Amino acid sequence: MRTRLRRILVAAVALLTATSALPAAAAEAQNRQHHPSHGGLSATIRYTEYGIPHILAKNYTDLGFGTGWAQAADQVCTLADGFVTVRGERSRFFGPDAAPDFSLSSAARNLSSDLYFQGVREARTVEKLLAEPAPRGPSRQTKDLMRGFAAGYNAWLEQNRVTDPACKGAAWVRPVTALDVAARGFALAVLGGQGRGVDGITAAQPPTTTSTTAPDAQDTARAARELLAADTADMGSNAVAFSGTTTADGRGLLLGNPHYPWQGGRRFWQSQQTIPGELNVSGGSLLGSATVSIGHNAKVAWSHTVATGVPLNLHQLTLDPADPTAYLVDGKPEKMTKRTVTVPVKDGAPVTRTQWWTRYGPVVTSFGASLPLPWSSTTAYALNDPNSANLRASDTALGFSKARSTAEVLGSLQRTQGLPWVNTVAADSGGHTLFTQTQVLPRITDELAQRCSTPLGKVTYPSAGLAILDGSRGDCVLGSDPDAVQPGVFGPAKMPTLTDAAYAENSNDSAWLANADRPLTGYERVFGTIGTQRSLRTRGAIEDVSAMAQRGRLTVRDLQAQQFANRVPAGDLAAADAAKACAALPGGTATGSDGKAVDVSGACGVLAAWDRTVNTDSRGALLFDRLWRKIPAAQLWKVPFSAADPVHTPNTLNTAAPAFATALADAVSELRAAGIALNSPLGRHQFVVRNGQRIAVSGGTESLGIWNKVEPVWDPAQGGYTEVTTGSSYIQAVGWDGSRCPVARTLLSYSQSSNPNSPHYSDQTRLYSQEKWVTSRFCERDILTSPGLKVVHVRER
Repeated sequence: MRTRLRRILVAAVALLTATSALPAAAAEAQNRQHHPSHGGLSATIRYTEYGIPHILAKNYTDLGFGTGWAQAADQVCTLADGFVTVRGERSRFFGPDAAPDFSLSSAARNLSSDLYFQGVREARTVEKLLAEPAPRGPSRQTKDLMRGFAAGYNAWLEQNRVTDPACKGAAWVRPVTALDVAARGFALAVLGGQGRGVDGITAAQPPTTTSTTAPDAQDTARAARELLAADTADMGSNAVAFSGTTTADGRGLLLGNPHYPWQGGRRFWQSQQTIPGELNVSGGSLLGSATVSIGHNAKVAWSHTVATGVPLNLHQLTLDPADPTAYLVDGKPEKMTKRTVTVPVKDGAPVTRTQWWTRYGPVVTSFGASLPLPWSSTTAYALNDPNSANLRASDTALGFSKARSTAEVLGSLQRTQGLPWVNTVAADSGGHTLFTQTQVLPRITDELAQRCSTPLGKVTYPSAGLAILDGSRGDCVLGSDPDAVQPGVFGPAKMPTLTDAAYAENSNDSAWLANADRPLTGYERVFGTIGTQRSLRTRGAIEDVSAMAQRGRLTVRDLQAQQFANRVPAGDLAAADAAKACAALPGGTATGSDGKAVDVSGACGVLAAWDRTVNTDSRGALLFDRLWRKIPAAQLWKVPFSAADPVHTPNTLNTAAPAFATALADAVSELRAAGIALNSPLGRHQFVVRNGQRIAVSGGTESLGIWNKVEPVWDPAQGGYTEVTTGSSYIQAVGWDGSRCPVARTLLSYSQSSNPNSPHYSDQTRLYSQEKWVTSRFCERDILTSPGLKVVHVRER
């Protein structure tokens, strides 16, 4: 064994010190496309159990090379699909009317996606951001990582056969450039802003007739609330940090449980990145990213949760009566900028459309079908997205990766200000904790909103945090904070931040109750609400983690137990009352929504006996879940919310409301029609299918309040919940024991590869089903003693 280890170490050192000649000048022009590095890059990849790569390199470009190579090996089709998106070529390869996977924007059709991303490319938006000096633009290290990533991806394509049936032999799987990698980062940055408005940006055209149609204020506010709430339904998360005052050894602990899509381009991918003496970090990266997004090093662990801050605002334009493509500012007309974009289309002629841009951003005519913003002869709306000037997320992540304390994590955030739409929760080996909502937000102060909101904005801002400002007034500009890295955004001093609390937790509600004993207040409405009802997931999480903190003597094992406790807060609040009300129904029957009487007597005992969990063997969980989804939120509770007791209110199921009996009848009828017994174990009907085999999945939906969230697809004809769209993804439980190596357990719920031919297509999914974990191999001795160790030396040819 010692001889084997010595050989591996010698080979690794030899690789890191080796140099290669640059390609001949005659081949240089061709290599610019296929080899963005101009050749000579290399890395060592040590694979341990479950296909987790530990990438060893001598500099950042080589590290990017190894990362790009390893990601391509696991996810080439998903990566290639995303690169087609940011190049604006989906219509060319897949047709204009098909839908993207929504990982890089909310575009409903390929055509609108292409028109937007091709417009970004023709405006050289990303190139301009790359040219900005750090910290406003990306650092040299980040640009080296991007360049290396593109080279590594291309080298894998050149040296390997694609076996994934999703793109085997496809013409759209092609080499990429560093610009493509940067453009993917840009797309992720604007997901909450321009990315959300792609359809409305690309469809915006001047009115052809005189009209003064205005959106209804209340309808717009409601649609805005629903739109913003959908972000945490599709992409949520939990994270908690415990301080040394609560742990067994006085060191910190962190449990990260991000809820992200299980398919498509917003998956995480797990790795360790090492440059000896410079960088050593392990964790999950969003696909296409050359840095670790959520992870840990020897001293610090961090995770993210989707924040409640609204990363965009609108400016309502007063149009020139003589020209609907000109708008007035302080009485003076300004012409909109016309951008004409042409995209190729499969089996058809190229499509040309015009986009209209203003000093505030693009004109937008909707956010989806539910939030229209009509462009009339008097009024239009322009979208301000400060993250369209933000290509700094990778530098923020690099700062985290090299941090030695939570203070340095916060310092990285304050220095780079690169996170577009997430909070940060962190813990360190010194026993410190951090929660901060340091994200890039438009500088909408409550004073500015009060002074400059249009009548529509006076409804949407307090209700949903969406500011709609009067674009005709020069005194309504957003202004700048002296500590902000770019104009028009809040500086770090304004960010809600909590340090060294016994626990710091977030489950996608606002910063207010990151610690219920130390509530955060005083921030602007655009960050989120204060003193308002929390979600059941937040309430359940606070109950759990505050009890853990009070109990004390916590270890990593306690974090693991919390992840898979699978307690159902809604069940604890309502199941007993539901069972009693069921038993009291006259004749054991209830009337369904179709007006038919249903025998529900069999449900009463099932609800009473249910253990209030969503483990795979829980009987009654499925019945309660289907019942809960059918009760209107407005009719759930007898006791209303109280800001004086936000963790425990509202409560007491309103079984007297007619909706309860109707929902019970419908739930019973639904399960019987599907041939599902009312007391059937959850795992028999909540599963995913991988290579023809069912894998049972524990956890449950957002509205039940479950920490281990999964959002499955209901398909009773196929047996129940047959696939998970979003939910627990890259999970990590991290602590320290005084040694040089962190104590870390990880789990990637959907596994490393989306290729069904890969041995790592579902191996961690089976672990997730069994509620088992992967022991992180962070230190060299742990990597090199892995029973499944496989060492690969990769280089450009």
